[in-house]
Amino acid sequence: MKIDPEDFGENTVRLKMEHDEAVEYVREVCKKNGFGTIAEFSPSEVLNKKLGVDHAPYYVLGACNPRLADKALHETPKIGGLFPCNVVIWEEEPGVQVVYHVSIMKIAKLLGIAPDNQAWQEILDETGKSVKAVFDELSSD
Repeated sequence: MKIDPEDFGENTVRLKMEHDEAVEYVREVCKKNGFGTIAEFSPSEVLNKKLGVDHAPYYVLGACNPRLADKALHETPKIGGLFPCNVVIWEEEPGVQVVYHVSIMKIAKLLGIAPDNQAWQEILDETGKSVKAVFDELSSD
């Protein structure tokens, strides 16, 4: 069964800049739009070091809007199994970075973790607007 990317809130944008610059830029755009970074790491660095492989740069920003996270936890404590909202940045080719995100709030609803009620719809609407603002800003550069 193929699920429409709109149903799980997929967003992608390509940035023409170096990897480290893209990570910092995405972090700042997220912050400007209400998402702090509560965790971050580079799977490529870990795998390259532990396994002696040569992955291209790949970085995970664990973004969180505390107010929306609080609302979501009040509706279902299971949402914590999907926290934080990850924004990933990987190098597609030198000087081109892909920024990718899927909505944990939409995924929770698809999986039946989240309730099908008005309060959850309001969370979906609000997180959707915030994420759209991030990707609109990233796309404008």
